[in-house]
Amino acid sequence: MLKEKIKQRAKAYHQEIIGIRRHLHAHPELSFEEVETGKYVAHKLKEFGIPYQHGIADNGVLGIIEGKNPSKKVIALRADMDALPITEANDVPYKSKNEGVMHACGHDVHTSSLLGVAKILNELKTDFEGSIKLLFQPAEERFPGGASLMIKEGALENPTPNNIIGQHVHPPLEAGKIGLRPGMYMASADEIYVTVTGKGGHGALPHKCVDPIVITAHIITALQQIISRNANPTAPTLLTFGKINSTGGSTNVIPNEVKLEGTFRAMDEAWRAEAHIKMKKMAEGIAEAMGGSCDFHIMKGYPFLKNDEQLTIDVKKYAIEFLGAENVIDLPIRMTAEDFSYYTQVMPACFYRLGTGNKAKNITSQLHTSTFDIDETALETSIGLMAWLAVKELGN
Repeated sequence: MLKEKIKQRAKAYHQEIIGIRRHLHAHPELSFEEVETGKYVAHKLKEFGIPYQHGIADNGVLGIIEGKNPSKKVIALRADMDALPITEANDVPYKSKNEGVMHACGHDVHTSSLLGVAKILNELKTDFEGSIKLLFQPAEERFPGGASLMIKEGALENPTPNNIIGQHVHPPLEAGKIGLRPGMYMASADEIYVTVTGKGGHGALPHKCVDPIVITAHIITALQQIISRNANPTAPTLLTFGKINSTGGSTNVIPNEVKLEGTFRAMDEAWRAEAHIKMKKMAEGIAEAMGGSCDFHIMKGYPFLKNDEQLTIDVKKYAIEFLGAENVIDLPIRMTAEDFSYYTQVMPACFYRLGTGNKAKNITSQLHTSTFDIDETALETSIGLMAWLAVKELGN
């Protein structure tokens, strides 16, 4: 029985995949800098006897596994490879050796998992029909996103997949479980960069100045009112400013300039475009009315992520077959963003969450933190499940 063959191999290769994950974790590379990671992935695919292309979007790697009747159906499986500019605080043997860089978002798990899936499926390729395309993608963490570049460079061509499946670690879920959601799942993400210019001077003589800090405070408050008073409450949206600083200010010095950085998230493209216009117009108008000026720049980022309804329903059914209903969880909408969303815009796609937490072992740190780690038993779940999803979807 194919399911048992996959489970047996997932168990047998578990320690090997832990070793791969730990190697990747100890040698993280930032977005667009995954030179050694790409070489390592290519080396592993060669070791497994899987044909590959290296250098898609600079550091990306494509692999192909052909079963019987390889053109009957093609599905793609995706893993991202880049790390974050975070200094790791964990005291573990596989701690990052690259100071200031860490796999704090679990991309080492995604990459090692897909390598494990590749090894299993390549050994079982006479047991299924169709082909499986492996996408090892760079630069998920930085605009414009490696997914968009992979697509532009033909990663979804020759052959073109019928659909694509991806996963992401999820610390709130215990290892051994997964979560998913059909339909709209994750938000679009835009970066906002604002420069407010006034006229600096002595803090005790504000009437001689145009205070850009006061202007900025009014702008921040007013922009939040755009969200609370204009956005459709049935389509989640948010605006967060996470950085503000002045040039030349002090306790008794009004600066000439204030810079502001933030993010805008939405799940409706018409509202997203409308909000861009409203925010820019309001910020510039407030600054002008108060005697200053405002340069309001929006860097349009990833689109919203929408899981294909039927594919995700099917994936949930396959996952229950493999893991049991108690280990397959329905997830709520998230306002976080993912460049996997680019794939969802061009073909049926399913992006699910892999449980990696373990409260009993105190493995609870969230993503993008210096103490993030996983319960490595999740890797056996990961490689077995994704291999099963692939063969089941090929046969659907």
